[in-house]
Amino acid sequence: MFDLPDDEILPLSKQHVFWTWSAQAKVNPIPVVRAEGVYFWDTDGKRYLDFNSMTMCVNIGHGNRTVIRAMQEQAAALPYAAPGMATKIRALASKAVADVTPGGKLSKILFTLGGADANENAVKLARGYTGKFKILTRYRSYHGATAGAMALTGDPRRQMWEPGLMPGVVHFLDPYRYRSTFHRANPDISAADFCQDYLNHLEEIIRYEGPDTIAAILIESVTGTNGILIPPDGYLQGVRALCDKYGIVLIADEVMSGFGRTGKWFAVDHWNVVPDIITMAKGLTSAYAPLGAVAMKPEIAAAFDERVFESGLTYTAHPISLAAAVANIQVMREEKIVEHAAGMGSVLNRMLKDLGESHPSVGEVRSIGLFGIIEIVRDRKTKEPMAPWNGSSPEMAAFRKYCVEHGLFLYTHWHTALIIPPLIVTEAQLQEGMDVLDRALEITDKAAR
Repeated sequence: MFDLPDDEILPLSKQHVFWTWSAQAKVNPIPVVRAEGVYFWDTDGKRYLDFNSMTMCVNIGHGNRTVIRAMQEQAAALPYAAPGMATKIRALASKAVADVTPGGKLSKILFTLGGADANENAVKLARGYTGKFKILTRYRSYHGATAGAMALTGDPRRQMWEPGLMPGVVHFLDPYRYRSTFHRANPDISAADFCQDYLNHLEEIIRYEGPDTIAAILIESVTGTNGILIPPDGYLQGVRALCDKYGIVLIADEVMSGFGRTGKWFAVDHWNVVPDIITMAKGLTSAYAPLGAVAMKPEIAAAFDERVFESGLTYTAHPISLAAAVANIQVMREEKIVEHAAGMGSVLNRMLKDLGESHPSVGEVRSIGLFGIIEIVRDRKTKEPMAPWNGSSPEMAAFRKYCVEHGLFLYTHWHTALIIPPLIVTEAQLQEGMDVLDRALEITDKAAR
């Protein structure tokens, strides 16, 4: 039924596929035929170590038979049910997700197709619950590619589609210590003062915009593709306190940082913060099937007890995707994958620091759990990036090309290289990737002053 010789996959794809996030004439995809564990193979039999979990999502690794069997069994029993129907798998999936939320306190679950529409539905819920309109998000955030989620996004990916995106979004600055806007002349400021300055900045914007107009503050608990920015101790607690003070809903976007990525079920768990709403996707099924979710406190759901929640899609709560989620959570519990990610997190942190000390083009490394990044710079003193804001450079292109040619698949974003392997990765496999990175960084070292 699906017979196609391997050597015809790439030419047929180039003939008919319209590629996302790509200039069509320049796209050069890897033709993948199989994947297992932390590796995948192309049509030539070349093996790649997956240091990006494909799209930061295959948390339990490729080819897990438990999840695959669960999907097969669900397809045989009930492959689809309308969104307004109750099913066994929907009941089980809702409870499984609620149980892993912080303290099990976000007990109402709305399933979506992915992270973007999870964030859009979170905004609808917050606006409906509060009767207010504005949403505050950060400039280095990415919240998805649909029109509403792109408006929420702070980074330049939204600019191509402006105007015409969802109105009512106001952006503020991330607490980014390495490139702090507020502390260029005082880089040695204490951690506590650094944190407070960014909370003061947020509170000032809340006052300027008017607390009575702000429905929600939406933040990536740990900023993802725009820097793996780990909030300083006290920051998330401070944001929670500001939301409580001004009657604002706190939404944590854990699409990328959730489901063990940081060494906890959710990144907010590191700081014992309970948001009002958490959005998730990616690791929710480890990408074995498309699924997102919005977990909310009961009082938010209760705002729609007597009025209709005017939202939903044909594939909301698709049974096969829900089966993948239940099995994925089961695998993560039984195989202690979150705990393993926490243990490997300290290993990755040490390896990244060793790498940084060996290469003059490494400005800083950051990681939490198996969520890491290398900032590549031309000058450590001035922190001039190896590629410009929202751009690339010959050095960064050569760096990534070397990695891929030597069997290391990873994501580079402007002047950074993200390290986001499947959570089942071993120390030896991490070292395998670091060995390639060590050699690739020799390319950027030549451009470093």
